[in-house]
Amino acid sequence: MNEYMLEKFGNPSSIHSFGREAKAALEQAHDSVAALLNCSPDDVFFTSGGTEADNLALVGGAEANRHRGDHVIVSNVEHPAVRNAADELERRGFRITRVSADRWGEVHPEAIAAAFTDHTILVSVMHVNNEVGTINDIVAIGKLTRERGVLLHSDAVQSFGKIPLDVQAMNLDLASLSGHKIYGPKGIGALYVRHGVRLNPRFFGGHQEHRIRPGTENLPGIVGLGVAADLCRKEMDAEAARLSQLRDRLYRHLCDELEDITLNGHPTKRLPGNLNISFRGVEGEALLMALDLEGIAVSTGSACSSGSTQPSPVLLAMGLPPEDAQSSIRLTLGRANTEEEIDRTAQVIIAAVRRLRAMSDRLPENSKLITQNS
Repeated sequence: MNEYMLEKFGNPSSIHSFGREAKAALEQAHDSVAALLNCSPDDVFFTSGGTEADNLALVGGAEANRHRGDHVIVSNVEHPAVRNAADELERRGFRITRVSADRWGEVHPEAIAAAFTDHTILVSVMHVNNEVGTINDIVAIGKLTRERGVLLHSDAVQSFGKIPLDVQAMNLDLASLSGHKIYGPKGIGALYVRHGVRLNPRFFGGHQEHRIRPGTENLPGIVGLGVAADLCRKEMDAEAARLSQLRDRLYRHLCDELEDITLNGHPTKRLPGNLNISFRGVEGEALLMALDLEGIAVSTGSACSSGSTQPSPVLLAMGLPPEDAQSSIRLTLGRANTEEEIDRTAQVIIAAVRRLRAMSDRLPENSKLITQNS
């Protein structure tokens, strides 16, 4: 990335030698991302991130196919980028069906099939849930949509580069990706668009990215995403196995020492590095701050909803009581984590949960109610 910020600063759209050098780097990144998706490089369009890719897929896809119908299906556990894009479509006159996930956060193909109407034009179901890590059966959902001639979009931000993502085998028409989830730079993403699928662009300009996403390309970011994709392709299988082992090690430590904890998300069909747990009787935000003081970064929901004091909409949609949703944290293990760090993290969490529960027990009953309802 430094090379393309400080030395090779040509515009990929220019035909002079500096531009051709930049164009070659752009094409290499297209190749790298496409290799991880099993698609043609011409079907990859770079965006500013997963949110833009989701909006381009949903709003652009629905608007371009409005002559075929006005009905869109999404799940009720999607990322805010999809949920809010669906809300925008509803304001524009589209009819939206929000299919419920089960208690594990899984969206079943049967539920999607039951929601189809003669006017359905688009379905959007995420490959992996960003909060609880549950992996959806996109292959089965893709068979349903392909049979009916309905477009299928998947927010694959969480799965891209971490578990296999074959857009051909999944019958995907659209898939959203993000760079920073695979150690690439922030502010870069991509949208896979199957050849022949029509999209209305969200803004207008030059010829870049086949006019689907016009504007001068963020070449340093694109180069960074391409390199990150190459590394994931080489290391994905081994890294998934390693992270699964570390995740299970952490969960065992917590279960051995603490009572009243609940795993949120599917117990087996889940992303290798994801662990979402409710600690009953503990405020999730208080636990987050206690761990932050120890140098351990966790989340209480989607990063795009940070600052909210409300329970996670995803956990509530899965049927968790508000008090359990409020007491949850999400731990995401990564490439640099070691067994020693996992063991220390477990010790810190155990001590913090015990301390916070003891403090809660000493509060007057009316204070507990205020805390729980805040």
